[in-house]
Amino acid sequence: MLNRAKQVIKQQGKKKRDAERESGMGRRRWGRAGKRHTESTLASVSLWLPSFHHCSVACRGTGAAAAAAPGPYDLFQLCNSRQHRPGLRDEPATGIRGDDNLQSMLVGTVMRKIKSRTWKKQRYFKLQDDYMTIWYKSKKAGNTHSTFSVSDLEAIREGHQSEVLLSIADEFPADRCFTLVFRGRRGNLDLVAESPEEAQSWIRGMRKLIENLENMGEREKLDQWIGDWFRKADKNHDGRMNFKEVRDLLKMMNVDMNEHHAHRLFTMADKSQSGTLEDDEFVLFYKMLTQREDVLRVFQEYSADGQKLSQSNLGDFVRVEQLVGGDIQQHAKQLIDRYEPSDTAKMLNAMTFDGFLMYLGSAEGSIFNPQRRGVYQDMSQPLCHYFISSSHNTYLMEDQLRGQSSVEGYIRALSRGCRCVEVDCWDGANGEPIVYHGHTFTSKILFKDVVNAVSKYAFKVSEYPVILSIENHCGVEQQRVMAQHLNHILGDKLLKSTLDGRAPIGLPSPEDLKGKILLKAKKIGGLEESFNGMVEDSLNGEISDEDDVAEIDDDNLHRESVRRRLKKSKQRLSKELSDCVVYCKSVHFSSFKHSRIHSKFYEVASFTESKARKHLREAVALNFQTAGEGMDLNDGLFSQNGGCGYTLKPSFMREAEKRFDPETPQIRNDYQPVVLTIQVISGQQLPKVNIKEHSIVDPLVRVEIHGVPMDQAKQETRYIENNGFNPVWYDTVRFTIHTPELAMVRFVVEDYDKTSKNDFVGQYTLPLSCMQQGKDEETC
Repeated sequence: MLNRAKQVIKQQGKKKRDAERESGMGRRRWGRAGKRHTESTLASVSLWLPSFHHCSVACRGTGAAAAAAPGPYDLFQLCNSRQHRPGLRDEPATGIRGDDNLQSMLVGTVMRKIKSRTWKKQRYFKLQDDYMTIWYKSKKAGNTHSTFSVSDLEAIREGHQSEVLLSIADEFPADRCFTLVFRGRRGNLDLVAESPEEAQSWIRGMRKLIENLENMGEREKLDQWIGDWFRKADKNHDGRMNFKEVRDLLKMMNVDMNEHHAHRLFTMADKSQSGTLEDDEFVLFYKMLTQREDVLRVFQEYSADGQKLSQSNLGDFVRVEQLVGGDIQQHAKQLIDRYEPSDTAKMLNAMTFDGFLMYLGSAEGSIFNPQRRGVYQDMSQPLCHYFISSSHNTYLMEDQLRGQSSVEGYIRALSRGCRCVEVDCWDGANGEPIVYHGHTFTSKILFKDVVNAVSKYAFKVSEYPVILSIENHCGVEQQRVMAQHLNHILGDKLLKSTLDGRAPIGLPSPEDLKGKILLKAKKIGGLEESFNGMVEDSLNGEISDEDDVAEIDDDNLHRESVRRRLKKSKQRLSKELSDCVVYCKSVHFSSFKHSRIHSKFYEVASFTESKARKHLREAVALNFQTAGEGMDLNDGLFSQNGGCGYTLKPSFMREAEKRFDPETPQIRNDYQPVVLTIQVISGQQLPKVNIKEHSIVDPLVRVEIHGVPMDQAKQETRYIENNGFNPVWYDTVRFTIHTPELAMVRFVVEDYDKTSKNDFVGQYTLPLSCMQQGKDEETC
């Protein structure tokens, strides 16, 4: 079926790819692939898979972040009756018309836009009449203006909650400051109002708008989406579109249509014969423009009269095509009640084509099994039995040489479900440890600010434990300061002892550690020694660098050998900081054989990401700030299980007696390969990726399998020339997958180029184990 895509924007250029990123085995299901939001233009990317369940393809790149808008197929859900919809021009949702804060925002106000301690410019901000767009410009006449959509916003933070606003805290009080946080990788907007009352008016008003958007029904989202197109195309803002504006709209929509056909559609929609299109006429034009013959064909196959699906017809569809079990007729009735927009059809227990499309586009129709969206896995296994979402150089917002360090990196990573973040600590001025990428030109932030951010945002998305991975380059004195900050700021959240206060014999589970923050760092001696009194309270130990030597063997767990060991080490470690390390002691990685023989269950070793991926380790630390295939796979893997940051490994990786070798999965006793068959049928409104005004996408779809070496594979459809609006492929790909438990399926849409590398358009990734299945075409 069809599902909403995560949306992201593709940068138009090849030197720098800034990004936003955000499966049915051998069966027939349909699937849709997603949409994108660039500035104020909404477009959707849809792929039909051999399943009526849809997948979402996200487009990554620069620009505005994703917005929750319906795909073009949703236009069919419009009722014929005009009375059910608000106008397309500027009519707000009923629940917000009388809000005093929004009325004040409509009038507009002057606020300071802050970029640094020295860059503070006055800008005039105003809410547009559509109640969805914020417009702002310089007070100076003649300057160009900027806009952003409320749908781009993720949150509003009050007070000095960014480095920029903290830097001007002595000049502007917290009650006048707030930060607009955008989705994806777009930078935040720091603002200072003229008074606390004005700040609160905007804070409350913006939150009201965000809440209203989140609570919109499908029909309201549709109205808003169509209205965005209407306003975008209505260049002279007269509330109607002439044919020239329609032609420009088609170019914006990536439509390569001859002028005669476009004019024919325009004339058919112009019921008033005025030579222009107004509200309902524009809706009719768009409805004709986005007619989906591929969907209509399926609808009519199950419809007795070609006009509607009876409850029985719909039941046949979900049973035969979707492989839904249980009480089919009851399920069909629920679908009609939930998705059919026509009250008349509902009374007849029937679903119109509009309702059918609305159902296909819903989350319930997603190719991603909705039962695996929430936390469904056993969370009572030891920590080492899970893949853990982990971030590398979390503090960096850009590159590792000159990029900006920011606590925002931690906030964004934690907000994406990351459960292990990295903190590179160095001695700072005035006795305060700092965090940055050592020996580079990256900017520096205070360790205590990082800890404050982690404390505040650690459990907003997931209640399961967060691991602070400390790269400690500080001297003993500032290590003590680090320990003080950790204890003072984190308080009871910081795990400072084993759960039962005794020497442990194994790792606790994510369930046991809910709401806890663990420190992963070097430690004096072993965990057992802390309980046996073998590390003296007054001792500030010395330990070696992780790259030089292995840790103490089991035979040396006595005080004298510890002292001897410490004399040979190269880095001094304060006991205060060492005591904060409980279940995650950092050790040097020598080899897998050495680890199997000598390592303790609480010791954590690090090695290269490529080796970690190859050997399927627990935590592979990735640069969350950098889009690409690696983050696509990471996001896909952790999109299941409630996005909690922990995914249970397959049983053959958890049981000690089963020695799984990813190089030879076929020797497993329970080896059961599967065949995955996918038919890519069609697409819808693929975004432009070429900067040339009249360029049209030549789309192709590549389906990739990622997993054990034997499963690595990819296949492509043919490319469709000059059709980014509604390309049709009907191409089938097949894969034999040897370890389906570890396989990820990645759908990539590209703009084919005969002379150079294809341009990236969008992608969607999910675990094969989370794909819903459909009817087997070979047995039909």
